[in-house]
Amino acid sequence: MKRVGIIGGVGPASTLDYYTGIIDGYRAKNGGDSYPEIVINSIRMDEVSSLVQNKDWDALTDKLVSAVNDLANAGADFAAITANTLHIVFNEVEKRSPIPLISIVDETCKRAGSEGCRKVLVIGTLFTMQNDLYQKAFGKYGIKAVVPPKKEQEEIHGLFFPNLENGIVVPDDKRKVLEIVEKLIKEQNADALVLGCTELPLMIKEGDVDVLILNTTEIHIGSIVDSI
Repeated sequence: MKRVGIIGGVGPASTLDYYTGIIDGYRAKNGGDSYPEIVINSIRMDEVSSLVQNKDWDALTDKLVSAVNDLANAGADFAAITANTLHIVFNEVEKRSPIPLISIVDETCKRAGSEGCRKVLVIGTLFTMQNDLYQKAFGKYGIKAVVPPKKEQEEIHGLFFPNLENGIVVPDDKRKVLEIVEKLIKEQNADALVLGCTELPLMIKEGDVDVLILNTTEIHIGSIVDSI
C-alpha cells in the first residue's frame, strides 16, 4: 500500500475533507476498516495567500517544492496539493518534485471529458479565475471553459474570506453565488459548473443548479484513492 502525502492548510476545512475523504474512499473501494497512511504537511495559509496576492510565483514554487520534499522525507510515495489556486505553479513544482504529484486540474478535465462536457463554467478564487488555470487545461481536452465577468469574479471571491475558508457557510452568501452562476450558465449555455475551489463544495451541493457539478475536491480525492 502506498503512503499518501498531502499539502494542506489552505484552508483547514478542505484539508479535513481530504483526510476523511481519502479514508472513506479507500474503505468503500477495498472494504473493511483499514485505511492508508496519510502524511499531512499543513502549511500556513496566510503566508501562501500573501505570495499569491503579490504574484510572487517563484517564491510560491519554492515553498511548495519544500513542502513536497518534507512529505517525501516523511515517506510519502506520492502527493497532492489540496488547493486549486496553488496549481497556478503546479507544472514548475512537478518538475522539481522528488515524488509523483496528482493534479486537481488535470483530473477534473479528465472527468469532464468522460462526462461528455463541451462547455463549462469555472468559479473559484479571483486568482484561479483570472490566471487561465482551467481555461488552458480544458482546451487540451477540446472543452471550452468560461469564467464570470470581472465584476462577478470579484463578488464571488469576496465571499470566500473569512467565512468559507474557515468552513462557515452563510446562507445569504450561498444565495448570491447561486444567483450569479445560474444566470451565467444560462447565458453561456454551459453544460457543467466547475467548483474550482476546494471550499466551494461546502456551499454548493448537487441539485443546487440544473447542470452537472464538477466537484474538484471530490474528483481529486477519488484520483488519490485510485493511486494508493
